[in-house]
Amino acid sequence: MKYIRLTKEQLDELHPEFINFLATQSITGEEWAKIKAEQPEVAEQELDIFSDLIWEGVLTKAGYLENISPQQLFLFKLGEIDMQLIVVKVTDTSKDITTSAGYKWLQENFASDEVEFLQASKDYSEDRNADIFDLIQQGAVITKGELYRFFENILGTT
Repeated sequence: MKYIRLTKEQLDELHPEFINFLATQSITGEEWAKIKAEQPEVAEQELDIFSDLIWEGVLTKAGYLENISPQQLFLFKLGEIDMQLIVVKVTDTSKDITTSAGYKWLQENFASDEVEFLQASKDYSEDRNADIFDLIQQGAVITKGELYRFFENILGTT
């Protein structure tokens, strides 16, 4: 398995897609029930393969990631050959931007001396999706990129 197995909740949400996945392998609902009962290890393998397929699709389509900690905001733009990073750092340790009050403070004070910006870019390794998955494993979430674009415009890097 390349990534991690989808949770039960995720698998429940993707039930129609899983049925289609089984159908591509000519496995009917009745056969699936038999496999689960008589060959649980084969059922586990099928779930792992399906999970990897879903992750590959999600990671391939991902355009932006965000990772927020109490004093830092890591904003990633995921290109084809590299990723761009904008880091927003709050130097006032009494502020916690993971709270609604701290985030509101950041919105109102992003131009203050207590907020620093860093920018970087990094080429992917030989496996773009694995690099993105590693960031997700470290707490990043896939987003539509509104925050990245907001700070990109402020920094004039468009």
